Amino acid sequence: NTDEEALGRTLLSIDGVTGVSFVSDLQSQVANMMKSLDMVVESCVNTVGVNLNTASRHLLMYVSGLNATTAKNIVEYREKNGAFHSRAELKKVPRLGPVAFVQCAGFLRIPGARNPLDDSAVHPESYDIVKRMAADKGCTVRELIDNKEMQKTIRLDQYVSDSVGMPTLTDIMAELKRPGRDPRQEVEAFEFDPRVHEVAD
Repeated sequence: NTDEEALGRTLLSIDGVTGVSFVSDLQSQVANMMKSLDMVVESCVNTVGVNLNTASRHLLMYVSGLNATTAKNIVEYREKNGAFHSRAELKKVPRLGPVAFVQCAGFLRIPGARNPLDDSAVHPESYDIVKRMAADKGCTVRELIDNKEMQKTIRLDQYVSDSVGMPTLTDIMAELKRPGRDPRQEVEAFEFDPRVHEVAD
């Protein structure tokens, strides 16, 4: 009996260690999966952008430059003051400083904003460049965005400066051609070949 009891205690001990190890491994896998999911969501948010007037606190937390506190403050500001009418209004949100504004502004969209650039990926720091382009063509920013032929006549090299290079100008023009575009619309939908009905086909 003594030997059997000792064996039983040994097996229980082994099983306990195995159980703890299994739980630990499972927790580690779940943590890694959640981390990967967070990275995917953050990538999508910062590629597509989010609607500043409808995005939830949780979604805003994934925007570059924002955290749990500033995301919460944006939602509370929106609830108290109504919809945002411009990106510049973000500067009135508590705890959202200049650095955070620079990081997040380009990813926050305001559909129907008075300034059409507020519903694009053009960063506020580049608004003056677009205004200069429009002024040089004798039109408004909205008219420049709507007139694709006029856009083709713009010589980007005229707007290169010590602080703005050709890559930035190229990105600006790409956005003006398709402001507020959703990259997901560019993905071709997957379809099965209607002629295939069996594996043999």
